[in-house]
Amino acid sequence: MSKQVELAYRVVVNQEEQYSIWPADGELPAGWSAEGVTGTKEHCLAHIAEVWVDMRPLSLRRRAEADR
Repeated sequence: MSKQVELAYRVVVNQEEQYSIWPADGELPAGWSAEGVTGTKEHCLAHIAEVWVDMRPLSLRRRAEADR
């Protein structure tokens, strides 16, 4: 039996405060920066579920605040 290797991921965020995960050893795509959390895919997704409570892009949230 072969042992399954578990990949490490990191949480990334863009300028619109949208979150995603990216392989920890991969170069980040343009416009994304590391948020500081790394670990298993499940760990990273659980962190995102905890911190990304408003799915609207930052620009839309700001526009909604200005319209109040």
